[in-house]
Amino acid sequence: MFPNRSSKTFLLGILVVFLAGCATTESSRFYTLTSMAASNDQTFSEDTARKLSIGVGPVQIPAYLDRQQIVTAGDKNRLHLSEFDRWAGSLRDDFTRVLSENLSLLLSTNHVFIFPWRGSTPIDYRIEVEVIRFDGVPDGDATLMARWTLFNGNENKVLAMKTVKFTEAVQSRGYEGLVAAESRTLTLLSRDIAVMIRRLSQKTAEQ
Repeated sequence: MFPNRSSKTFLLGILVVFLAGCATTESSRFYTLTSMAASNDQTFSEDTARKLSIGVGPVQIPAYLDRQQIVTAGDKNRLHLSEFDRWAGSLRDDFTRVLSENLSLLLSTNHVFIFPWRGSTPIDYRIEVEVIRFDGVPDGDATLMARWTLFNGNENKVLAMKTVKFTEAVQSRGYEGLVAAESRTLTLLSRDIAVMIRRLSQKTAEQ
């Protein structure tokens, strides 16, 4: 028994809607934070660089930020999660990686270890970071607010603690520009930490 005209029309309508939906499905875009380029920041001598060991972590990021969707700031207390603009991996891991790479460059040392490391690993300074805010607006500013704590090696002696807030203007439209601006705020955080480590290391060397 063959379908009647009304059945054919109904099935054709469903097919058209299905194909239209497939044609308009948007593909996801994936992003990663980037480390800083070589700069003119004051660095250590080669002799100091061979000796200095830095431990990075743990880094804490709020659960509402550590997700695949990129979070942007809205009006008042609202946050927006982008369905198609996403982090390529864990934001916490990416943040930790870039911070480590930046500190390695700023402090002229290849001895930078990401938490967790082996207990026998010699560490001169250990940095913990608690991210409070890390978001922005694609056509506005990116903001990083964090609290960092510097410890003496593998001990729990606090050498310095600071709460900082950095803002960078988004220089190109869209999420690519936003992620680039967020990367620059992370560079500013890295420099802030590096300045303190440099200061303490020089003071120790003079004693």
